[in-house]
Amino acid sequence: MVKSIRIEPIKIENSKKIEPIKIEPIKVDKKIKPIKNVKISKHNVNNSIYSIKSVVDENNQIIITFNTNVTKDYVKFYEKKIKNGTQDIYELKGNFKDAFPTKLKIDGVKQIVIKQEDKNTLKILFEDRKNLKTVYHVNKDTIKITVLGLDKSSTKKPIAKIAKEKKIYLPGKGKIVVLDAGHGGKDSGAVGGKNKYEKVVVFKITKYLESYLKQRGYKVYLTRNSDRFIKVNNRTILANKKKADIFISIHANAVPKSKAREMEGVETFFLSPARSERAKRVAALENKSDVRNMSGSTKQAFLESLNRPRITASHKLSIDIQRNMLYSARKIYKDVVDSGVREGPFWVLVGAQMPSVLIEVGYITHPKEGKRLFYSKYQKGLALGIANGIDAYFAKNP
Repeated sequence: MVKSIRIEPIKIENSKKIEPIKIEPIKVDKKIKPIKNVKISKHNVNNSIYSIKSVVDENNQIIITFNTNVTKDYVKFYEKKIKNGTQDIYELKGNFKDAFPTKLKIDGVKQIVIKQEDKNTLKILFEDRKNLKTVYHVNKDTIKITVLGLDKSSTKKPIAKIAKEKKIYLPGKGKIVVLDAGHGGKDSGAVGGKNKYEKVVVFKITKYLESYLKQRGYKVYLTRNSDRFIKVNNRTILANKKKADIFISIHANAVPKSKAREMEGVETFFLSPARSERAKRVAALENKSDVRNMSGSTKQAFLESLNRPRITASHKLSIDIQRNMLYSARKIYKDVVDSGVREGPFWVLVGAQMPSVLIEVGYITHPKEGKRLFYSKYQKGLALGIANGIDAYFAKNP
């Protein structure tokens, strides 16, 4: 017989009654109005505004035109050495929408690369096996980058005709330069070892310089074409008569034997009242053949009255010449000393009605430098540097 089993219900202790969750409806504030007519700034939209209008190559120049006037602060320049050459790099403040498709080319330059580095920086890179010489000039809304020294040709045709046929950029076109080889004739100038005369070496450098400048389109006149004496105060007469743009007098420095081994280096002077004993000493040496009668105080008063804008322009010219002359000279001899840009009371410059400088190409009395001055390779190097300095000056001061 099967017995029935009684099952008791399970009791849950401390059990609580679960209340249902009430979900309240979301209330919309009818006072909040939707935003209408939102204007997005063009400056924040990619590729909608550009500060650079155009970038083109023309002759030996790259011309960058902006949508506004610019200053030198818009340009950052640096040089970089690479395995097979060098690079001149320009970083310009601005955005150019056609940077990627634009192709730039200048005959004589291996390659030119243009790239929008970031939204605020346009990079233009010049690359070549040789060390290029580039300069830039800022004028209103335009920056011009010029590559110097590319107009070389072995043909015997006049350079102006070659330029016209091949559309070569001539940095000296329309510019007149008067070159003055210091001393001459009975005035030998300073004398170096083995009776080496200043008048000889400066004339040779002047002739090389004349050739380089004519190749670049300059109209060039010499105060003397041979070994003849010209009074100091007559040397600028030609420059004024020809309405020259610049006047350059070329000399070699000297000191007594007791200091011959101590003093060396290239330096460039512009006309101004002397500010140092060194400038006074050099000026006294170069002024020896001047015969004008003035007391010291009268000369000083005269110098103080000189045309200041012309002195400022002469200062700029001397900086460009010194920098380029030193650079060129050091490519031949790395230890060439930079004696800097200085001001001094040189009477050969007094009569010039245009920017003018006096260049001391080195010390003829120095045992090592004096010998170098008579090597044709070094003479050509100095002349080339001076020519590049003149180009640089006119590129910035058209």
